[in-house]
Amino acid sequence: MNRLVKAIEEVRGRLEALRRRSLKETPTRTIVIEPLLEALGWDVRDPDEVQLEYTTVDGKSVDYALQLNSKPVLLVEAKPLEDPLSDVKAITQVVGYAVSGGIVWCILTNGIRWKVYRSVEKCPAPDKLMFEVSLDPKDSEGLTVAQVAEQMWRFSRDEMAKGTLDALGEQTFTDGKVRKALDGIMRDAPRRLLNIVRSAIGETGLSPQKIKESLARVSRETGRGISFAPAEAAAAGDGVPRETGARSERAKKAWRTRRARKHESPYDEAHHISGKPQEVLELYRALDRLCLSLKPGAIGKRFLASYVSYEVAGRSFCSVHLQQGAIRVWLHLKYNRIESPPSFARDVSNIGHWGTGDLELGISNLSQIEEAANLVRMSLDARM
Repeated sequence: MNRLVKAIEEVRGRLEALRRRSLKETPTRTIVIEPLLEALGWDVRDPDEVQLEYTTVDGKSVDYALQLNSKPVLLVEAKPLEDPLSDVKAITQVVGYAVSGGIVWCILTNGIRWKVYRSVEKCPAPDKLMFEVSLDPKDSEGLTVAQVAEQMWRFSRDEMAKGTLDALGEQTFTDGKVRKALDGIMRDAPRRLLNIVRSAIGETGLSPQKIKESLARVSRETGRGISFAPAEAAAAGDGVPRETGARSERAKKAWRTRRARKHESPYDEAHHISGKPQEVLELYRALDRLCLSLKPGAIGKRFLASYVSYEVAGRSFCSVHLQQGAIRVWLHLKYNRIESPPSFARDVSNIGHWGTGDLELGISNLSQIEEAANLVRMSLDARM
């Protein structure tokens, strides 16, 4: 791992100079990609471990086939340094090579960005993106070099031999499928589920239709939160008209309409999750569940241009921005008042950033969500 950290630091130190040269594919491979593969434990000079210009089943070739026991386990297709890696044809091609060869994993890289795909998923090639790592500090802002190295280390020779990437990929994609299925089931619950829920509640008087409507509401609230907390509108001094009578009811309705419009946003969840790797989506979902569960029914969720804000009584206590390789979270806490802050936390009180708060968390795996849970609770308490 130390060797990889040093290799990443070296690439970062030379990045601007390399970009000025507009490296084509061959020098990108020689100067950037191969030293990183070596740092990951793959011997590029050993044809039993790394096959160069690997011939696929249909007679095409891939730049690298990384092998264990002389069997390909990971294909790597290289592009020039400045290639954006967004061409669907190129993505489909390398994923197709992996599928046809019975190889689960493949990578598309320009040396700086590494896009890791799980070829066996039954979905369009771009949606098979498991995770993405960028060595560019601008793309991985909020993450330490060690965190970036940990993400890359998943496809090191040692970790591929242990099956680490296989286990993580199966868990991540399975969780996404199960969550999607459950959402669909709850929105249009079958009769058997309604009966199970009614039996668990213990109230036979509840009609299946009422339970079905409730499940749909719960699903919507869990998935999207509420536009702003109900407690905000009910609080004293919130500007709600206090008169009585029909005129008052019209005034209150008009006030609520203006209030709702004030909180409307032209953005939605799709704006934030579109094109993100599966792992980043799982990190976001885990944080989302955590925030909404802290005070059920009272947490609002607002979609802004660059981040999602979680609020209580109209006050933001947690904000999240989805990157390609991680999520950045801001909490309404002071870094210097936290005892033993986690390694992925930093003080941004004097650094420009999105969201509200002086504490930033650069989260790149689910275990860090668990570690951050208490800090999120502290932030909520500070805003109530």
